[in-house]
Amino acid sequence: MGDDGAGRNHQGFDLSIDVLPRSGSKCYDDDGRLKRSGTVWTASAHIITAVIGSGVLSLAWATAQLGWVAGPIVMLMFSFVTYYTSTLLAACYRSGDPVNGKRNYTYMDAVRSNLGGFKVKICGWVQYLNLVGVAVGYTIASSISMMAIKRSNCFHASGGKNPCHMNSNPYMIAFGVAEIIFSQIPDFDQLWWLSIVAAVMSFTYSTIGLGLGIAKVAGINNMGT
Repeated sequence: MGDDGAGRNHQGFDLSIDVLPRSGSKCYDDDGRLKRSGTVWTASAHIITAVIGSGVLSLAWATAQLGWVAGPIVMLMFSFVTYYTSTLLAACYRSGDPVNGKRNYTYMDAVRSNLGGFKVKICGWVQYLNLVGVAVGYTIASSISMMAIKRSNCFHASGGKNPCHMNSNPYMIAFGVAEIIFSQIPDFDQLWWLSIVAAVMSFTYSTIGLGLGIAKVAGINNMGT
């Protein structure tokens, strides 16, 4: 009877071992995670959202400050930097074999696999500092944008007689509260429609910048005539 119990336990143990390896399954990748279902379109959406942000709205002004010679040259230089870093990230995605090697899911994983040591901590500090800087920058930019809309409505309502001085602190606080609320959503980065919305917003930024540039040039031409 004891042998029968041991045999059943042994069979159950063998069964669990057979179930664990999932890399060869059609539903799982070589790292045991669910099969990745990304396409060229979803990858393009991710790239667009990563490269194009609200900074394009100030790109025309920055190019104008540099002039027609230095401006395009600087834009080409940064395009090359973007291409180089993208190639570097793609090369560091797997350690060892570029096809079947261990996947590096984060920047720190890539640094740990290729450099190691104290450089991993440096990478972490740089990432957190960048995250803080981006959060502060977007908070300020959003408050300025909301304040500009409020001032525009105030000017139209008063016919330009009211200077419409505004305090940006309430808008900063409101945006910060919204950030805190959204940050509580679990697996927020896994939402499939998030990149689509972000890509649409990136095209919206570009369209706004293009429209403002055309309006500015048209206004200058009308003044000249």
